[in-house]
Amino acid sequence: MIALAPYAAHERESRGRAYPEAPPTGHRGEFQRDRDRIVHSGAFRRLEYKTQVFVNHEGDLYRTRLTHSLEVAQIGRSVCGALHLNETLCEAICLAHDLGHTPFGHAGQDALNDCMTEFGGFEHNLQSLRVVDELEERYAEFSGLNLTYECREGILKHCSARNARELGEIGRRFLDRRQPSLEAQLANIADEIAYNNHDVDDGLRSGLLEISELKTVTLFARHYAEVERRYPGLGERRQIHEVIRRMINEVVNDLIETTRARIADAAPKTIEDVRTAGGLMVAFGDRIAAEHLELKRFLRERLYRHYRVVRMTSKARRVVRDLFESFHADLRLLPDEHREAAERLEARHGASGRARAVADYVAGMTDRYAILEHARVHDPSSVS
Repeated sequence: MIALAPYAAHERESRGRAYPEAPPTGHRGEFQRDRDRIVHSGAFRRLEYKTQVFVNHEGDLYRTRLTHSLEVAQIGRSVCGALHLNETLCEAICLAHDLGHTPFGHAGQDALNDCMTEFGGFEHNLQSLRVVDELEERYAEFSGLNLTYECREGILKHCSARNARELGEIGRRFLDRRQPSLEAQLANIADEIAYNNHDVDDGLRSGLLEISELKTVTLFARHYAEVERRYPGLGERRQIHEVIRRMINEVVNDLIETTRARIADAAPKTIEDVRTAGGLMVAFGDRIAAEHLELKRFLRERLYRHYRVVRMTSKARRVVRDLFESFHADLRLLPDEHREAAERLEARHGASGRARAVADYVAGMTDRYAILEHARVHDPSSVS
């Protein structure tokens, strides 16, 4: 087992859990307990049927939020091992980072945020934290999963000052301009690496992207030329996989070397030194950062704004908006447990509580459940 660096997240130095618990028995540590609780949660299982780019029913081979999260975790663990960071904590953060995502990807999030404008808005990072802190119902002694501070810190990647003030200790770093752990920083970049590269694969598989277009992107073009040179006549599917795995390998190696150098320059002795550093230590080098950004912009213009994707996202927004507006207007349309939750939150927090409970219900839906629920509520011919 690789010894952890002194500035990594060590379990013995954890800030603990909101509800004190006896230490895990047997072979598990605290961060392993976090990971296991995430994997066994209902929200994690639902990621299998939530959109990454393509709606779940469009094909079995496209990435979902679940397979995306597994790919993020794999990248995070690999880099942690090279840098002597805490692999298990990073894995837990990676697996949990999308638990609060709505159905239909960012289109669903944007629609739900619009619906929640008057009630504090909706943001999936905050919702992921809400899922693990409050919404999961698995344990007798507390709501949520009661994860460690370090795992919760990594889940909350972004936060406005207004929201940070309402979150207490977990939001404090955004007000004090402190950094999260290196494991949390790494989970964030592993997310970018995973979606940039697997969206290339899914875009080509779907026919929405063409190799000729991608050859205008520096990172793709370099590795495509190398694969063509080494394997002339290789079939297209194998060719694409060879290119993408080389792209991932290059950016991951660059991330490791650049981060190692930045850590050496900053010379942190403890995790507290990481938290009080003037900036992030986990980063790409300048060339790879520029090339990765070029690829990200290409995907935004050519894939995420492709007319077929826009048609899907337009329908998705309508489904989410209709569901929220119908349930918010008449709580009797909600299943009993969600209606009762909305009534409790409304009694406690007024109109914002009612809206938040409805948003919790809609955000927790899978793509196909949202489509079915929309039909049940809005289609007179549908059987409830």
